[in-house]
Amino acid sequence: MAKSRKLEELMTALNQIRSDPTSAEGMALLRQVLGSKYSVAIAQAAQLIGEHEIDALIPDLTAAFPRFMVKPQDSDPGCRAKQAIAETLYRFNYSDETLFLSGIRHVQMEPVWGGQVDTAPRLRGTCALGLVRMNYSQVMVELGDLLADRESEARIGAARAIAYSGNDQGIPLLRLRIKVGDNPPVISECLTALLQLAPTSSLSLAQELLYARNDGRDEHVELAEATALALGESRLPEAFELLRDWWKQVRDRELRRSGLLAIATLRQIPAFDFLISLILEGLLEDAKSAIKALSIYQQDASIWERVCLAVDERQDVNLKQALVKLS
Repeated sequence: MAKSRKLEELMTALNQIRSDPTSAEGMALLRQVLGSKYSVAIAQAAQLIGEHEIDALIPDLTAAFPRFMVKPQDSDPGCRAKQAIAETLYRFNYSDETLFLSGIRHVQMEPVWGGQVDTAPRLRGTCALGLVRMNYSQVMVELGDLLADRESEARIGAARAIAYSGNDQGIPLLRLRIKVGDNPPVISECLTALLQLAPTSSLSLAQELLYARNDGRDEHVELAEATALALGESRLPEAFELLRDWWKQVRDRELRRSGLLAIATLRQIPAFDFLISLILEGLLEDAKSAIKALSIYQQDASIWERVCLAVDERQDVNLKQALVKLS
């Protein structure tokens, strides 16, 4: 039977057992798929096993993983099977470090137009989480290496794993990554992790990032925006004044909008009061941005009612139109 025909049949069969994969027929099919060479089908089977928490198939999952480490560009293009297996084992609190160590160190270069691309950074991040969850003794060594990975997605995965670990040993690693420099998404993830692990001591670093190279260049605007949003997500009480004072000095229009969104994300009464004051008395552009920032709370009657009342009190047709567009 042609490969494509066999794969098509397996995928169809998997869809047919989706509603009851733990039946005798379903379990037999899942074992058959996991023992096959079809990475796409195995990826779907692993997801199904995870969704239905079929931990009886853990041995089959772990047996399939190393097969796709052999000539992986051919056996598992895109790292789909290995990624799905690792995610499912992570959900199952799998506690054998061998598989996760193999995955966190795996680089899979595949040809693309004009060169090659690494398809395994997400796998490395998932395996990092797996090592953290199982309390692997040398996990910080692995996470330190991953934080220096050449792929930003893997570095982001490392920062998230460090935050998840709750381990103070990760603090200097994250600070070093920020001080050395990186792209805004990585810096934001590292700062988010730091604000969880060491909130008080990390606020000064966040302030440095907000004000660093305030020259209007795109990459610096992106860094300030990422820093502001990370501060907003931290919901630290001390973050409000820091964000407010910085916002008052910002001139870039898009960055001002992002700053108000970060303030809204804090979910603090002083932050809400400040945004409402802008709707009542601020420049028209700032008032519109404040309404937009607070629109994330449209389902919160108490907050959205304050927004509507402030717009009514100001009696500005432009603001009323802005409110109507969001409602």
